[in-house]
Amino acid sequence: MKNSIESMDKLVNSFTKLPTVGQKTAERFAYAVLSMPEEDVKDFANNLVQAKKSIKFCSVCGNWSEEEICPICKSRSSETICVVKEPKDVLAMEKVRNYNGTYHVLHGCISPLKGKGPDDIRIKELLQRVGGGEVKEVIMATNSDVEGEATSMYIARLLKPLGIKVTRLAQGISMGSDIEYADEVTLTKALQDRREI
Repeated sequence: MKNSIESMDKLVNSFTKLPTVGQKTAERFAYAVLSMPEEDVKDFANNLVQAKKSIKFCSVCGNWSEEEICPICKSRSSETICVVKEPKDVLAMEKVRNYNGTYHVLHGCISPLKGKGPDDIRIKELLQRVGGGEVKEVIMATNSDVEGEATSMYIARLLKPLGIKVTRLAQGISMGSDIEYADEVTLTKALQDRREI
């Protein structure tokens, strides 16, 4: 005799598809959803579907946006571009309230072990932006792990001959850690003490 409920198994399995959600956490999420009023569950499901339909990548920077060009690209000076690995890193950097430049989201890092080369991330798009002539500085804000460092150095070698100042966030963000987990003070200090590479 089967002891599980098929609908519950499907719900749990859906939650396990989220990053860092294991079986036990997925079960807790499933129980929480089942305990919610039906109207709240419908809102939750509608919000998921609506977000998936309406959110896309900004055509300029590659960050999440509901519009063709995100509000940051529309309203800020493009003299400084902060290069990050993923859209979630933009959210982390935006906690540093004294940064007024734009961003460029690579959507990954160079990683030969994972079969990801320079053509698999948005480096060409960055070079096109820099080629426009307005950009004076590119801040490399990739994670301080091997892949992030390799990606930063690769991009710096491409940009230096163009006369663009290329800086790297100062250390203070632990080696091997992700930008998204850094606190506001650490990110602020790292941004202020960035160094040229």
